[in-house]
Amino acid sequence: MAILQTPERERVARGLTETPGLRPRRKRPYHRAGLGFIAPGVLLVAVLLYLPLLWTTFLGFTEYDGLGDPDWVGLANYAEMFDDPGFLGSVFNTLFWVVGTLLIPVGIGLGLALLTWNLPGGVWLRLPFLIPYALSGIGVGLIWSFILSVDGALDQALAVFGITDTPRWLVDAPLNTVVMIVAAAWQGVGVNALLFTIGLNSIPKEPLEAARVDGARGLRLFTSILWPMLRPLTAVVVGLSIVASLKTFDIVLGMTDGGPGRASETLALTMYKETFVNSEYGLGSAIAVFLTVVTLLAAILYLREQLSKKHEF
Repeated sequence: MAILQTPERERVARGLTETPGLRPRRKRPYHRAGLGFIAPGVLLVAVLLYLPLLWTTFLGFTEYDGLGDPDWVGLANYAEMFDDPGFLGSVFNTLFWVVGTLLIPVGIGLGLALLTWNLPGGVWLRLPFLIPYALSGIGVGLIWSFILSVDGALDQALAVFGITDTPRWLVDAPLNTVVMIVAAAWQGVGVNALLFTIGLNSIPKEPLEAARVDGARGLRLFTSILWPMLRPLTAVVVGLSIVASLKTFDIVLGMTDGGPGRASETLALTMYKETFVNSEYGLGSAIAVFLTVVTLLAAILYLREQLSKKHEF
């Protein structure tokens, strides 16, 4: 004979202890076990990320040379920072990097993806552009320094064709910043092309076939179908490029070390030199905080604009 299942027995079978009219209460050991699993990750992030950020923010209001105790100076480091023409030049160069990185590696990456998309053997055509991405920024800087230095590989190659009056690629500003952006583009074009190719391959075939039936080809097909459908991926690629260009450091260090003088310094390189070369930890921390705030604001404003466009679309 079957045993009738009463509401009270159902509550017991579910492992809940409750009375009518009250919210069910789950077993606490599972909740504590979940906290135990996430606690190491939270602690690691706090120790490696948040505590250094708080310490750096504090040092930005002090005068500190790495020895002894920091001396509180308030906003003096920030006032000195904005009164320094070299720092303002670093801000300009960093903005130059942002614009150049968006125009060259992202633009060429998109063009390469479109040219090799659905092309037989297209993956092998993209592979040579992807290999430089495996190199470090310092490695890229050293390679291009060998090419662009005075009487370097490029000057010797041009001399074969009778061109001897060549520019001083790594000496004259802002030409040195332009050629460094080209070097960064050589490293980043391949991965941008790969990301755009993934986006193109994810586009449904039905809208493309319908557009081709209606006579859409070339630029019209790109502007009407491909570009709108690539918008989500384009937002990711452009966002990553903006953040990476704001933090540009290693290629500049490897190619010009910010020279001549401070003509090609970026904010990240200025922060490094003030902190670890000049032992001005307070001023270097103030620059680090400024760079962090600028990067966060750029990312937030860009993402907000993209999200608003998504809702409009």
